[in-house]
Amino acid sequence: MKKLLVILSFVFAFNLFAQDTLIFKRDYIPWPDTTVVFLPHQQKPSIKLPMLILLHGWSGTYRQWNKEINLQDYADHYGWIIVTPDGFYDSWYVNSPRKKNCQFETFFWKDLIPKLFHDYKIDSSAIFISGLSMGGHGAMTLFLKHPDFFLSAGSTSGILDLTYFPNRWSMKNALGSIEKYPDAWKNNSAIYLLKNIAGTNKQIIFDCGTEGFAYNVNKKFFDECRRLKIKATFISQPGRHAHSHWRKSIKYHFFFFNQLLKDRNKK
Repeated sequence: MKKLLVILSFVFAFNLFAQDTLIFKRDYIPWPDTTVVFLPHQQKPSIKLPMLILLHGWSGTYRQWNKEINLQDYADHYGWIIVTPDGFYDSWYVNSPRKKNCQFETFFWKDLIPKLFHDYKIDSSAIFISGLSMGGHGAMTLFLKHPDFFLSAGSTSGILDLTYFPNRWSMKNALGSIEKYPDAWKNNSAIYLLKNIAGTNKQIIFDCGTEGFAYNVNKKFFDECRRLKIKATFISQPGRHAHSHWRKSIKYHFFFFNQLLKDRNKK
């Protein structure tokens, strides 16, 4: 019996070892940010690993993605570092023009990214970001504002044009009213940032269920990608703005990002 307990304790500790929890407390974020980092069990200390950042949806937390899918399994299967920061319920992953304690982008670039590079061996040429709904917006806008930092980005059921929904999901808490802060709404909408990767080799992936309320926005986003000749993969399939869709669609994002790495390594 004692031998069994020792074995179980070892297995439990081994599983925990593959996950780290980081907590940041700053004046420019509304409350301490909790970020979970999933590390592959099989890794060589000398090898730098790809990193995928996953952003949760409106009203969610850093726990959301690991409830949708088993992130440890994905980290082990692909051999990637997977990072899930907290988006403060409704920050929309932007720097608020009206709230000094709601500066997500400042936190992301000033605190989170430097900490990750300090603590882990990350391949700086293989960084991806994706998310669902509000997180899809956040992932795509962070990527489009800093395309040189990321290899690629994804979005599932993303709100890729905030101006399309000026009175929804407490966006005004972060951005103020669209009438008073029109530039903030436009400058933080992914569709208006696509020009930043026009004429480059950057590739993106995004999807939306055809019954989802964000479908028209995603379709419009794809039309803009085609107009700008951007290499975009748009997956349009039956589905709603729902957990069942996100659990299915995120698998394509992993596959897409992994294929980019394989294609790059062939060159």
